[in-house]
Amino acid sequence: MWTYIAIFVDELKSRWKAMNNDPEAGYASEAVLVTALLVLGAIVVIAIIVAKVTNKANEIDLGWLAQSVVP
Repeated sequence: MWTYIAIFVDELKSRWKAMNNDPEAGYASEAVLVTALLVLGAIVVIAIIVAKVTNKANEIDLGWLAQSVVP
């Protein structure tokens, strides 16, 4: 078990060193992070809009129509 952990740690160290030698290596990760944050922001905005529209739709008084449908 400890052998696998040691191999894993060594592999992480070698990848970290390789990534730090190339200045463009972190660009893909940065782009993925920015894209994920933009998608998260869009989901939040859509959720807010849906909540407001649903709330407004629930405020509509249907009058006699609502009374005849509900037993």
